Amino acid sequence: MAFLMKSMLSNQVKNLGLGGGGEESKEESTPSDPAAAAGMTREEYEEYQKQMVEEKMERDAAFAQKKAERACLRVHLREKYRLPKSELDENQIQMAGDDVGLPEDLQKMVAEDQIEEEDKDSILGQLQNIQNMDMDAIKEKAQATFTEIKQAAEQKCSVM
Repeated sequence: MAFLMKSMLSNQVKNLGLGGGGEESKEESTPSDPAAAAGMTREEYEEYQKQMVEEKMERDAAFAQKKAERACLRVHLREKYRLPKSELDENQIQMAGDDVGLPEDLQKMVAEDQIEEEDKDSILGQLQNIQNMDMDAIKEKAQATFTEIKQAAEQKCSVM
């Protein structure tokens, strides 16, 4: 009997809109068409989806290009410092195509570095390095090394 009373009262409460009936009405009111849910016609929704796909493809292509440029820079640095090659970088460059190169600002930096290295390797660069050395510190270090060698020799050799 209690079950019968409970079911009758719950149905009356649902009809008044005070309780659990709200969930059912929400499910019925949501449209099944995604275009209607977005507030567009079917054609507008299809055009919107097409634009979204095109934009995603453009972003992916730009991202792949940037990754290939970075890989090209890493390959250049590996060659410069004689480090082992990476297959991952080579694969990224191949995926992007043959038109991949260093960006202009990086090319300028690389060119500046090469000029600086050439200057350092020249005779004038070596002479400038000699002028910048602290001769007193070098003399002290040489004398300290000489005295250490002399002491080590005295300890090992009984004649001295």
